[in-house]
Amino acid sequence: MNTPGRRSRPRRRAEAAAPAPSLRAGATPAEIAAGCYEKIALVLQGGGALGGYQAGVYEALHGAGLRPDWFAGVSIGAINAAILAGNEEGVRVERLRTFWDTISRPAGPFGGSLPWLNQLVEALPLGAGTAGTPFGTAFDEARLAWLGAASAVGALLQGQQGFFQSRTLSPFLFRDGSAAATSFYDVAPLKQTLERLVDFDRINSGATRLSVGAVNVRTGNVVYFDSRQTVLRAEHIMASGALPPAFPAVEIDGEHYWDGGVVSNTPLQYVLSDLPRADTLALQVDLWSASGTLPQTVFDVLERQKDIQYSSRTRLGTDTMARLQKLRAALRELIDRAGADALPAATMEHLQPWICDRVYNIIHLIYRAKPHEEQYKDYAFGPIAMRDHWQSGFDDMCRTLAHAEYFVPPSREQTVVTHDVHRDEFVPRRRR
Repeated sequence: MNTPGRRSRPRRRAEAAAPAPSLRAGATPAEIAAGCYEKIALVLQGGGALGGYQAGVYEALHGAGLRPDWFAGVSIGAINAAILAGNEEGVRVERLRTFWDTISRPAGPFGGSLPWLNQLVEALPLGAGTAGTPFGTAFDEARLAWLGAASAVGALLQGQQGFFQSRTLSPFLFRDGSAAATSFYDVAPLKQTLERLVDFDRINSGATRLSVGAVNVRTGNVVYFDSRQTVLRAEHIMASGALPPAFPAVEIDGEHYWDGGVVSNTPLQYVLSDLPRADTLALQVDLWSASGTLPQTVFDVLERQKDIQYSSRTRLGTDTMARLQKLRAALRELIDRAGADALPAATMEHLQPWICDRVYNIIHLIYRAKPHEEQYKDYAFGPIAMRDHWQSGFDDMCRTLAHAEYFVPPSREQTVVTHDVHRDEFVPRRRR
């Protein structure tokens, strides 16, 4: 089914007389994607300040001419996804930059802890030590570590402009179930920012599909607010990012919702379970790496615990979906060989939802934390960290785009394939 405003993509046949034009020698990833897939989804994980990485990924995608027609996200991924889906293609990168430039500034009147020293350290250029020497590297890492810690403290004490601000009174003073009693920060600034940067009329027109994940506080169940079934508003995006106890639950139609990352931080399964099934290219952008090194300090333990918790077992989910799809393909082949008449009609009716010959290509982009980053990296919203995350996403996507073969669909027999430039070019993370 095509949504309004979406270009139709030809369904790839199991046996073609000649290679599709998009698979010709020298075809670009954008040409391959446009010619071979019915759905192109950009899937964005939650991760707070690390979300600048996703913006860099999209900028590289945009520059390469690759256009997703479905954006799915959780938490900060939902906010990035809403900005992308809620703007015309030509201004998406600009809107992302406006958002990240805004929220990288503290909400209060000060520039974080020790403001004058923070500004002095930020003004120093990288490489202020002797270039190419251990001292130069150590100085740069110490400087970046200071800026990260200062911006994290600033976020905790004051909040971030256009995003959230600290409450005047402690929530421990209230017991009435209100937002003031159940959260430390007020997110009214985020509502204003979303309504300024996102055209919800565009999203709800069906021009581009948007899906954001949240958790129903009462039932504990994951819910996806999808523009195909729901008229989306700023509140739906805020619900996806309402991480307790920092932010209050968001009420929608009488129910209250928290951040989807409380249960599952990665919306990939929702995308791959979509019906009717279709040949799909899923660009999965994760902000937490499930793999890592053995912690050496308590702070390392806190960081590693977050990485594991919020990575949401992406690899396991991907492997599970791959096995299910291979099972569906095997069932289809078995029935084709036996003939539909070989089974009772009632049995065929039960099996029909499992019969499938669609293919899935999952391309992973996973942020790799820098040596100077600590367990507070997801709320270190400073401008230098933001620009570094953005550049990392841009560079990783450019490296991925250099592998045009990554974008070629798997065969009908293979059904599912995954790619990850970090896995193919793995370099162990440096530790302090």
